[in-house]
Amino acid sequence: MSAESVEAVASQVDRLCWTGILLGLAFTMTNVQQFAAAGATPWSLPWLAAWLLDPMVSLVLLAILRAEQVLARHGVRTGGWVRGAKWFTLAATYVMNTWAAYAAGSASSVVLHSVPPLVVFVAAEAVTDLRDKLGEAAGRASKTVEKAESPRRTTFAEYLAVARAARKRDTVVTPAWVREVTGCSRGLSSKLAAALKAPS
Repeated sequence: MSAESVEAVASQVDRLCWTGILLGLAFTMTNVQQFAAAGATPWSLPWLAAWLLDPMVSLVLLAILRAEQVLARHGVRTGGWVRGAKWFTLAATYVMNTWAAYAAGSASSVVLHSVPPLVVFVAAEAVTDLRDKLGEAAGRASKTVEKAESPRRTTFAEYLAVARAARKRDTVVTPAWVREVTGCSRGLSSKLAAALKAPS
């Protein structure tokens, strides 16, 4: 697989993972709002303010994840505060999303409300690592192509075509001129000069 193909796959993986993360966070929004509203009257000020809690946590989380992803591409690792902030926001989302299910003692509700935050947890760790590894794969693919192309030698016909393209009507064809325009070796330049002077 070429470096371009690996990069295309990396972009697809990136988009799919981020879509999953965004959908998972969107799913948790209602449960977090209900947790924060704590039975407040719909459309009251506490009820409306409760809608701000999930986006507040989610936006911080998304900012951290995006920054981690960009830094990982350049081989820069984050410190303890960044990892702590990421895991705190993830844990806060999980607890607020599943609190009511645990309080009700409903196993099915616990599972239902655990899946989206856990998917976000896993995807948050996987997306940066996957992008990093796919970047390495693209680099290796590029080096493989370079190695395959580097041993290839320029043929006599290719040198001759370059010399013919560079030749003007008043050009004096000499081995030195041939070497200048083609970069060929001294021994080959004499043969190329002879071929250029020969009647076509």
